[in-house]
Amino acid sequence: MEPRLGVGACILRDGKLLLFRRLRAPDRGCWSIPGGKIDFLEPIENALRREVAEETGLLLGELRLLCVTDQIYPEAPEHWVAPTYLAESFTGEAVNLEPQKHEGMDWFALDALPTPLSMAVKATLPALKKALG
Repeated sequence: MEPRLGVGACILRDGKLLLFRRLRAPDRGCWSIPGGKIDFLEPIENALRREVAEETGLLLGELRLLCVTDQIYPEAPEHWVAPTYLAESFTGEAVNLEPQKHEGMDWFALDALPTPLSMAVKATLPALKKALG
């Protein structure tokens, strides 16, 4: 097997982070950020905008690269490498457009995040906190 390429978005509104609980492995039952896989020949930012729109209905504005996460799940076995972006501007209202994949979508203060958190969120939080100063 080879690593797969994904992308994620830390979407903030009024200082709160958009998360949903994953219903599928990996990270089943964990709270995670919107995102997904990058298709062959698809530019990274295009993939992020597409995935977020498909999952939440939001249309992202300006993006800023936060970090690249390395998510290794030996039990799956899966290995994902994912650029993760900060999005503080968007249009629309977040709704769960993929209820077969996610539940419990909501906005959370960074000092009051739900548990358990996905590997992607845990890997991204230090970069997010640094970016927000």
